[in-house]
Amino acid sequence: MKKQIFLLLGALGLSIATMAETIEVKSVRHAGPFAVQSPYLVDSVDVNSKPFAMTNLLDTPFSESVLEQGTQFSGTILPTVEEGHALSMMQFAIENTSYAKAKINVGGLKNYKLFIDGQKHSGSELTLEPATHSVVIKYLSEAGVADTLNITIESDDKIALREDGKRLYTIMDVLNNERFGGIQLSPSGDYLIATQRTSMKEGRSNSITRVVELASGRVVAERSEYISWMPTSNLYYYTRNGIKGRQLVTVDPANGQERVWIEALPEGSFRIAPTEDFLLYTLVQEGPKDKKEIFEVIVPDDRQPGWRNRVNIAKYDIATGMMQPLTFGYRNVRALDIAPDGSKALISTSRDRLTQRPTSLQSLHLLDLKTLQIETLVEDDGFLAGGGFSPDGTQIYLMGSPEALNGIGKNVKEGQTPNMYDYQLYIMNLADKKIHPMTRDFNPAVQSVVWSKYDNRIYFNAENLDFISLYCMNPKNGKIEQIDVEEDMINDFTVADSAPVLAYYGQGASNSDRLYIMDLKKKSHTLHTDLSAKTLKNVELGECHEWNFTNSRGDLIYGRYYLPPHFDASKKYPMIVNYYGGCSPTSRNFESRYPHHAYAALGYVVYVVEPSGATGFGQEFSARHVNTAGEGPAQDIIEGTEKFCQEHSFVNADKIGCIGASYGGFMTMYLQTKTDIFAAAISHAGISDHTSYWGEGYWGYSYSEVSMANSYPWTSKELYVDRSPLFNADKINTPILFLHGNADTNVPVGESIQMFTALKLLGRETAMVLVDEQDHHITEYNKRLQWQNTIYAWFAKWLQDDDSWWNAIYSPKSL
Repeated sequence: MKKQIFLLLGALGLSIATMAETIEVKSVRHAGPFAVQSPYLVDSVDVNSKPFAMTNLLDTPFSESVLEQGTQFSGTILPTVEEGHALSMMQFAIENTSYAKAKINVGGLKNYKLFIDGQKHSGSELTLEPATHSVVIKYLSEAGVADTLNITIESDDKIALREDGKRLYTIMDVLNNERFGGIQLSPSGDYLIATQRTSMKEGRSNSITRVVELASGRVVAERSEYISWMPTSNLYYYTRNGIKGRQLVTVDPANGQERVWIEALPEGSFRIAPTEDFLLYTLVQEGPKDKKEIFEVIVPDDRQPGWRNRVNIAKYDIATGMMQPLTFGYRNVRALDIAPDGSKALISTSRDRLTQRPTSLQSLHLLDLKTLQIETLVEDDGFLAGGGFSPDGTQIYLMGSPEALNGIGKNVKEGQTPNMYDYQLYIMNLADKKIHPMTRDFNPAVQSVVWSKYDNRIYFNAENLDFISLYCMNPKNGKIEQIDVEEDMINDFTVADSAPVLAYYGQGASNSDRLYIMDLKKKSHTLHTDLSAKTLKNVELGECHEWNFTNSRGDLIYGRYYLPPHFDASKKYPMIVNYYGGCSPTSRNFESRYPHHAYAALGYVVYVVEPSGATGFGQEFSARHVNTAGEGPAQDIIEGTEKFCQEHSFVNADKIGCIGASYGGFMTMYLQTKTDIFAAAISHAGISDHTSYWGEGYWGYSYSEVSMANSYPWTSKELYVDRSPLFNADKINTPILFLHGNADTNVPVGESIQMFTALKLLGRETAMVLVDEQDHHITEYNKRLQWQNTIYAWFAKWLQDDDSWWNAIYSPKSL
């Protein structure tokens, strides 16, 4: 029996067959007819001995972009030509927020091809992953033969016609889009270098770097190779292969004139001195090798490829072409900066000390580039992260944890150990070696720093709660001002040397990359490039709102939540809770590893909670990550979830899932030993046993210097055993999915295997999916897509009572 029951949802343009078995397509976007002719027959048959037929024309390339110039058609008799044959296209959209199967019937057309989401489709049976799908029919018409619009879709109530031109945001939008890869202002501030990366289907990608004249907006150059500005002159440079070897070429952006600056440029990475008369090279010396089939591991880090290689630095004189080694030895040397007058280099040397935290120590030196004499500024400090010269060369800034420089930047409670990733900013006067902690009473955690030559201000971005904000510091008095910017997350910025110009790009919780130019005097912003507009063209997103709560310890815990598109507060929605629970906040970036809007588009409320222990909220807050092994952060997540449900009646409290990765994967497991409020859980690359991760992960023992400071498996059973999920597996009742790359060197795959094994032996609901040849992050295109669909399918099974997608991916087996 054919039913035609439609529910029109106003401005949403959704015709949903809520109880229908058949949906009738009454309106399409139509392009054509385009007259076509039979080709000249050189032969009577083709190379495969088949004769020509007019239907062969259906196989000729015909871009779907012609539909953009098409018109809406809602009649019965389709347009045709008065004589001969013609090709036409018609398109409509269908939408499903859960895995669905359907049958499409195309009547009224004799010769046609069907395309679903740009891919040719054979037969009438459709299997549709959740998304808004473009259905295109390319057909061949003949004069005198009436073609009619007669399309029906047979399905259950999971399928809807989408007639407003909008679409849902999906994982494909995350995988296939354009992003910025870096920006650099010219010294004068007149030009901008901006690298733009495009990722495409099947993992294809390309990168293009543009040089833009800011005054006119004119693109003066497009390059595929890496380019960068000279330190002082308003030229950019790149390297290429020449007859005599590698060349360093400079380019004048004003006229495009190129000049080979250096012939036979030595191999290796380098930076150009501010004086532009020498290059400071980083040279890698390959370490001793053992046999491949059997080898000695000298220290734990010796398992890491390339660990035995050592780095030294050298000076390449441009005038003479001579390379002068500056350092020699088996300890690594890192060049941090070159003094403005080119006389000295700020370098660091490192050594290991495995018997005491911190196990890696750095010393900071001034190296006189003429005499090669060293002046040691800081010796054996394991908490420094970088530094650079002031514009006049009389001071240096240093970045490091609160414990750096004998703890002068520490601001925690008695008995607390600071979070090593809560980076602080320090300034040292080179004349008297006095060091000033500039951010000790400043809650945001510093990320990257530029000391401006133009105004002698220090510009930096920093984790500020769950934002990345932009700041300006006066180094004379330490006053810090937050710069008003247009994005939640300032992912990169650049400052001109001799003009009040700053450029930055970033994302928000509900938008992709946008690039701005800022006049620092006027404090005005100009939107330069909006990649988000292209990414989100015709995309319908749900709303994102802030939601904070006060926990039982009296702390304000921040968070936010995402609603599904066409949200209805009178309904009940399943909810997914996302967190990290480790040393840093869960990113607000729109295109994250767990794109929250893509989950919301499937009909979920998504709650992101920032539990105690994260940087960006002040040192005392971030120090709660240390020596807690989940205790405290877990309670914040549980309390937040419970309070959110109490305050939001649209959440189905019986259908809550949770997901986290790495330390967040550990948190997923740990939570299930503490509560039964979750109906489903997912751990990607999580830690199940702190002791095995400590010893086996490439960075297990060194990361434990952060999270388990001065605590070891043989000194703290409470942390390493009692708070390891594996030793509490019998307390878990929640169905857990374990995801893991089987080549993970950060958190070895055994962490998931042993927890999966324990739950299987306990007879609990669980599943494990391993991704072949993938490390800690799933980066290979097709594997990432399958990994993401696995997550969606698991949540659909347990939170939406729909196991069809899971069973389609992982069919039940009689084993």
